Amino acid sequence: KILLIFFTFIFFIIILFYFYQKSERKVENPINENSVSDDIIYNSNIINNVSYNTKDANGNEYIIRAIKGQIDLENPNILYLTEVEAIIILANSENINIKSDYGKYNSDNFDTIFSKNVLINYLDNIITGEYLDFSLDRNSMIASKKVIYTNSKNILEADVVNINLKTKDTKIFMYNKKEKVNIRSIN
Repeated sequence: KILLIFFTFIFFIIILFYFYQKSERKVENPINENSVSDDIIYNSNIINNVSYNTKDANGNEYIIRAIKGQIDLENPNILYLTEVEAIIILANSENINIKSDYGKYNSDNFDTIFSKNVLINYLDNIITGEYLDFSLDRNSMIASKKVIYTNSKNILEADVVNINLKTKDTKIFMYNKKEKVNIRSIN
């Protein structure tokens, strides 16, 4: 009988100890819903309705807007954009209007990669494609991937259209030298 009482007592102590430890863990790590949501908002790197406006030393103005931007945590000068619109007001030329689904903007040098459903309006030209590398530093605009270049007289299909923004020189070519640029007259 004494042995039965002793084991019951030990069993009771173990159960008490178990529940005590379990309750202590709950007290040590309380979950406060407000603090969790505040941390999520505070640590977020997403910005809605992004807008940058800058002017370079040559007097060119660069305006870029997007529905959403996400800062690269490893390089805070890089911003990934969604639903992008840009207006480039060149000091000695016509404006360039660009739209795309996505973009990668570098706030150090204003270089921007536009991607997916890229639409460029420049002078009397409309250029569509899937990728555009735009650089004020290099004075270049390089459209590639399914490029269609349209003006008042022609429709042109090529792999790459490279435009020098300063001289207006344009290079149009295919990656494969055996393939030819396709040009059709509108008339």
